[in-house]
Amino acid sequence: MGLNYTMLLDYENKLVQVKCVYYGPAMSGKTTSLRYLFSYFGKDNGLESIENSVGRTLFFDFGVLQFKGAVWGLKFLLYTATGQDFYASTRPATLNGVDGIIFIADSQIKYLEHNIRSWNELRTLFGPEFYNIPLVVSFNKYDLNNGEKLDRDLFIKFIESEKFSHISFNETIATEGVGVLDSFQQLISFIFPQLNVKVNQTL
Repeated sequence: MGLNYTMLLDYENKLVQVKCVYYGPAMSGKTTSLRYLFSYFGKDNGLESIENSVGRTLFFDFGVLQFKGAVWGLKFLLYTATGQDFYASTRPATLNGVDGIIFIADSQIKYLEHNIRSWNELRTLFGPEFYNIPLVVSFNKYDLNNGEKLDRDLFIKFIESEKFSHISFNETIATEGVGVLDSFQQLISFIFPQLNVKVNQTL
């Protein structure tokens, strides 16, 4: 599909607009991660979700977080891509123009195939340009003890992490917010490698 970066520079208002997408298999914790992030910044009502009757994301979740800098402000357009295969056709549109991706992997070994299938789809959508996209992999649900946990090193080797210009890995417990902010902050540091950007209070 090719990259069509949407990072916009509004010189009049001194504002940088960035698009980030949470991607991964169904039920891995994408929506929960994004909800925690908005709750952390006191923006609980700032996230829009299109769900079905059992609370599963149909198309995407969307919200905006804006931060004030010393000179320029940052405006993040944040999305989740649905993990449900029935709505797979919506995922390319959600990814179009993305500036950074947080891939939410399910840490339970029984969902290894789901993680791999979702990852391969993401790689196929972008082609060779995939390796230039700032990317954070969050191994979510790392607190669960029901069954074996995913071998992180095996997954990292499988995705050929050495090919990426900017990639990072961490563990999260989205239901408790553990590691969620760290993932977001790490992605920001990849998108703005020349700047020391620390997000704290939103506008």
